[in-house]
Amino acid sequence: MARAASSCHFRAVMQYASPTDQFFETVNAFQRTSALNAAVELGLFTAIASGAEQAETIAARCSATRRGIRILCDYLVTIGLLGKSGERYRLAPCAELYLAEGSPWYLGRSLGFLNSPAMLKSFADLGRAVRGGEEAGVGFLAPEHAAWKDYARAMMPLAAEASNAIAALLAEQGEEVRRILDIAAGHGAFGIAVAVRHVCAEVVAVDWANVLAVARENAVAAGLDGRYKTLAGDATAIVLGADYDVALVANFLHHFDRSHCVALLRRVCEALREGGRLAVLEFVANEDRVSPPVAAAFAITMLATTPAGDVYTLNELQGMLEEAGFAAIESQSFPAPQTILIARKPV
Repeated sequence: MARAASSCHFRAVMQYASPTDQFFETVNAFQRTSALNAAVELGLFTAIASGAEQAETIAARCSATRRGIRILCDYLVTIGLLGKSGERYRLAPCAELYLAEGSPWYLGRSLGFLNSPAMLKSFADLGRAVRGGEEAGVGFLAPEHAAWKDYARAMMPLAAEASNAIAALLAEQGEEVRRILDIAAGHGAFGIAVAVRHVCAEVVAVDWANVLAVARENAVAAGLDGRYKTLAGDATAIVLGADYDVALVANFLHHFDRSHCVALLRRVCEALREGGRLAVLEFVANEDRVSPPVAAAFAITMLATTPAGDVYTLNELQGMLEEAGFAAIESQSFPAPQTILIARKPV
C-alpha cells in the first residue's frame, strides 16, 4: 500500500500535473534542448521578432518546410518559449529577451558552449561521476582546454549584467582603483567593466593563453588596449603580483573543493594591498541545497565536469573567505541565479 509523504518531511521543488507528466518530461528533456538548438540555428525566434507570425511566413524566412516549422513552433509553445493565437505565433518574454537576434541580451551564441560536444560528453556517463574515481570530471580542468576558449567567445553577453553589477557595487564605495586582478578572466567582462568605470585603472587578467586571446579582443573593443595586461597560466600556481586594489573571482570557486578554494583565496588576499577588495560571483545554494532551483541544480554540472567542484552555501563561502584572511564580508543577491560577495583585506 502506498504511503503518502508528509509535507513536514518531504518537499519537491518542481511541481508536475501528474507523476506520468514528470516521468515523460524528464525522460524527454533532451528534446527541449534539440528543439531550442534547431530554432536558434534556423533563426526562428528572429524571424518571428521581425514580423513573421504564421508557419508559412516563418518557413520562408528560415528556408524550411511549413510542416517542420509548424511542428517545431507548436512544440516551442508547449515548453513556454512561444505563444499561439489561432495560427499566429508570438515570442514569449524569455525568447524575446534572449533568443531573438537584435536583442542586446541575445544569448543564442551561448548554446555553442552550453550544449557543446565536450559538455554533452561529460554527462554521457554521469553514473561514473557519481561513483567517483580518478578520471571522473577531469576534462574541463585540463590546461588550455579548447572548451574555455569557446566559453569566452560565447558567454560574454550572459556576463554583461553581472559584470556591470559588480562594477557598480565597487564604484559605490568611492575608492580609487588603479590595479585590478581578474582571476580566470575568461571573456574578460568583469575586469573590463570595472576598468571602464576607473579611467586610470590597469587590469591584469589571469587565465590560459588561448582564453586570454579572446579577453584581449574584448578589452581592445572596449577601448582598454593600453590598460589590459595578461598573465597566462594556472591561477592556483603562478605568481600573481602584488598591490592590487581590487581582485575579481567570478564563477571560478565552484570548480574546486573547499581546501582548494581557501588556498586560492589566500593567494588572492596576499596579492591585494591592505584594505584592498575582493568581489566573488557564485551560484549560491540555500542550506537545504535544493533551492533556489537554478543555483542548486548547477551542482550537477560540477559533478559531471570537475573532480571535486560543487555549489556552496553562503555560510560556506563566507567561511572560506574568513579562513583565507578576508573580513568585512557582504553579500548581495542578484537577479540572475547568482550572488555577489564583497570582502576586504584587513589593514
